[in-house]
Amino acid sequence: MRFFQKYTNPNGGNKFRLKVARRLLLLCVILAITGRGLAVVASAPETGALITVSDDSGQWLKFTAPPQRVVCLSPTATEIIFALEADKALVGLTHHDGGLPGAAGRAVVGGFFSPDGRRVADLKPDLVIAAPRHREILARYLAATVPVLYLRAQTMADGFRHMELLGELFQCRPVAAVLAAENRAQLQLVARKVAKIPLEKRKRVLRFMRFSQDGERLQTPGSDSFQTELIRAAGGIAPDFGKTGAVVPVSLSEFREFDPEVIYGCGGDREAADSLLTRAGWQEVTAVREDRMLWFPCELTCRAGAHMGYFVSWLAARLYTAEFARAENELLRRRVTASRPLDLELDYVRRIEIVESTIHDFVNRSLLLEFSEPVSVVSTLEGQRDGIRVVGNHYSSAPCWPINHGLGLSALRRETFPVLGLNEADSSLLFTGADMNNLAIKWENYKDLKVCALVTAGVRGNALRMGRDTGFWYEPGTINMIILANAELSSRAMTRAIISATEAKSAVLQDLDVRSTPQPHLAATGTGTDNIIVVSGRGEIKLEATGGHSKMGELIARAVYAGVREAISKQNGLVGGRNIFLRLAERDLAIFHLVRQARPTAPLAARQKFAAGLELLLLEPANAGLLECALALADAQERGTVHDLSAFEAACRATAARIAGRPLAQLMPVFSANTLSEPISLALNALATGLEERGGSDGID
Repeated sequence: MRFFQKYTNPNGGNKFRLKVARRLLLLCVILAITGRGLAVVASAPETGALITVSDDSGQWLKFTAPPQRVVCLSPTATEIIFALEADKALVGLTHHDGGLPGAAGRAVVGGFFSPDGRRVADLKPDLVIAAPRHREILARYLAATVPVLYLRAQTMADGFRHMELLGELFQCRPVAAVLAAENRAQLQLVARKVAKIPLEKRKRVLRFMRFSQDGERLQTPGSDSFQTELIRAAGGIAPDFGKTGAVVPVSLSEFREFDPEVIYGCGGDREAADSLLTRAGWQEVTAVREDRMLWFPCELTCRAGAHMGYFVSWLAARLYTAEFARAENELLRRRVTASRPLDLELDYVRRIEIVESTIHDFVNRSLLLEFSEPVSVVSTLEGQRDGIRVVGNHYSSAPCWPINHGLGLSALRRETFPVLGLNEADSSLLFTGADMNNLAIKWENYKDLKVCALVTAGVRGNALRMGRDTGFWYEPGTINMIILANAELSSRAMTRAIISATEAKSAVLQDLDVRSTPQPHLAATGTGTDNIIVVSGRGEIKLEATGGHSKMGELIARAVYAGVREAISKQNGLVGGRNIFLRLAERDLAIFHLVRQARPTAPLAARQKFAAGLELLLLEPANAGLLECALALADAQERGTVHDLSAFEAACRATAARIAGRPLAQLMPVFSANTLSEPISLALNALATGLEERGGSDGID
């Protein structure tokens, strides 16, 4: 019996150093070899090979040159390859990786759990990097001459070994060594910091993953999983239920006996936690009673890869915020550790640089502009200020966020300014969680007028739609802008410039389809912590107008638009034209999540199979296009500008018939319009109906 007829729901680092090292090594490789790399599989290393690596299955692969056409089915390996700046070789990846900065434009071959073997083969790879679970499907579609590197990160040590292995494979060993060393240094620093915390004050920490289908057990990593290692590395007391494996079941009695003081998860875990941990018995542990539930990006919690040290630092800071906030517990002296000059062609700017510093033992970076004479500024954080000699934008890395939130703005200034050698009386800073390494600098010119926008932007976890969302405090996402011109702006011109800049910023978010964090069905207009500094400037030109009808207002808006768009791309990897899987995930509508909601009583294997079928359908441009239309119509319907969907419904029926290979009278009500917007439910039902009617197993490998 078909799936949805049978199962019904009765209740409805440091990029600069990495780049230098990689380029030096690449030059050596180019001088040493020419031609395309070839590979053979061997039982042991052979002499004379330029590159020889061993994967986690024990096979040895020998290459005469670094591979040039790589399809990677392992998100963890893909992330490491990007961190090594070896990503030029990547021609195909999974839809989970599309959000990595720089990943746009590469072919998507499906998801980690359900890749399309045909698409992998069609890319004509000279290497496929995969997990052991992919062995059968790759054997079915790949020619025997195509080498496959099997990687499986079960421990943190595996993660470090994979950095080394991929560094060898792509001939960027020094870069891999730097990446591994930075991760180890972060882990060692955290170990030293938590060593100061008495054992009796260490917290019991549980990684919540999901709960079993019968609702009687939750699931968590086994005692030998790298995720359990991450908890211990952060100074937490991890559970040991005597079970090993990537995911193990935990009964209510085991859960209550462990009594976690902190529970953390990622992504869709939150909804599962809200469902399970509000039930009698489950809600009686310390973490639930005291609301100590933490949520992190899945890219950090679920990967033993390029950012292990960063995540452990962040987790430790969330677990032991009070201890980390005390100055007497700091191990490193607060100081500037490096600086990098930039060039800004404005006569009144004496110096501009990005300064790296250590505060609370963790990395901070600041963009600082020093003026040749005092200027006036308007800051949305401080109002209008005169006699300003320095303006800037200060970034604190994630481990500092919980500490800074507890300090408040005044105390944050008192901690930051002395380290940077600034005086609060003549300095004006913005604060952000977006990295200065992702700064965008954009110029716009018209005749003798010039405008510069210096922008950092992050929209993950902090985006809002003003007028619709409730004002809660979130982790820093922040779009920060500093606007300068080669003209002297009056007070009213500086003030009006804020509106021009804000409208341009909101236009970017609309054009990129950035979603509200608390209500993903809404388009975002900004983040909850956006700020702007407008500098009055100096020059022979004096201006009073910066509105939309003025040339200066136009230049400000154009520079801000370009700057915000580039900064979001650098920080979040979010670009126009991203794949449909990312856009669905941004709306909290991941395919498997939707299938699980639609048919919660179906066996897990059946749900996985059907979700895989839908994902394969969405790899086809016409089917993805239908869902893209549905997303646009859903927004229009939300705004009240679209009322009649009969034409779209007809298009959905036609799509279902095309997939099924025969005419269909109606769509199956698989996905309910009660939980989804009507256009989205219509499009998904078209795909589901077509898949069911042609036989849901067709095309599912």
